[in-house]
Amino acid sequence: MTERKTLQLRDADAGGEPAIKKRGRGWEISDKRLDVLHDRAREMKRDPSEAHSALAERFSKADFGRYSFKRFAVIGSAIVDFSCHQLGMAIVIDEDDAPEALARRRDKSLEAVGVRVMHIAAQDILENMDEVLVRITAGMRLRIADKQEARAAHREQKDRARSGRYPHSRT
Repeated sequence: MTERKTLQLRDADAGGEPAIKKRGRGWEISDKRLDVLHDRAREMKRDPSEAHSALAERFSKADFGRYSFKRFAVIGSAIVDFSCHQLGMAIVIDEDDAPEALARRRDKSLEAVGVRVMHIAAQDILENMDEVLVRITAGMRLRIADKQEARAAHREQKDRARSGRYPHSRT
């Protein structure tokens, strides 16, 4: 009889950031693995948890302006409960049965590519939805401010590079 293989997790603190390549929509992921992830996300959409359904219902009624959240989004090799691509923000609903090591690894790989992960307990969603929505909008405001700062820094760097290349000298 053959020996059974088990999943070996590396420690989340041991580095190992995701490799960014030109395959798999920017990540080093095979097309076969991406198909599996998308199939799994589709299954999760068909059978969501009670907390996920409640939050998705509130999101459908909420007005976030030009920002929208996609349910069970595949980002790299992770599936997050909600994702706002415009803000680079992901929301993960913490259920009781989720393995912590996998969550840390997923969060670290998403943070490495600029996606902020917000964790919300399923119990909080079911018991105090208004407070959860306040937390989410506060997180969105922080991400908007981060994006504006990054844009301003990029413009400043671009202006400095441009002024260094083409010095204006009048004689």
